[in-house]
Amino acid sequence: MSNEIIHTTQTYLTFQLNKEFFAANVNNVLNILGMMPITQIPKAPYYIKGVINMRGTALPVIDTRLKFGMPTVEASVNTAILVLNVQIEGKDVMLGAVVDSVDEVIELDGKHIQESPTLGAKYKSEFIVGMAQKEEGFIMLLDMDKVFSSDELLVVNQIAENDDINNKL
Repeated sequence: MSNEIIHTTQTYLTFQLNKEFFAANVNNVLNILGMMPITQIPKAPYYIKGVINMRGTALPVIDTRLKFGMPTVEASVNTAILVLNVQIEGKDVMLGAVVDSVDEVIELDGKHIQESPTLGAKYKSEFIVGMAQKEEGFIMLLDMDKVFSSDELLVVNQIAENDDINNKL
């Protein structure tokens, strides 16, 4: 038997927020949309921009900058909405996440992924799977199922299932 270490390759979609690079596993990414009008929802949590019409269904849209504690900015020609599929208590939930720009699809071998730093990290380490080197710095690899807490995803799910909102779109 060989003592060779087997590294699995994962595919990620990289995107930018506030000139920092992040990546989501492509298994979580269903679609990439250009910026479009977003219908605001009264009394929604601060990080929810509103909903968009996704094939006749209300898709909740998260302001990813606010979720990560960054200042908001006006949408640009590069701003995009990532349509994501995340798990909440074993149930698939679709949501949109506004990002400054979509970069590229990359494949990373496990040996090229470093552990995320625990000291001085400005993002919660429980949703950062690791980090990968990029020419311009590092890419933070996100576990999209953990970026949002169960309570937050329950709110998103309730918004998506709200018939009043779906009838207005």
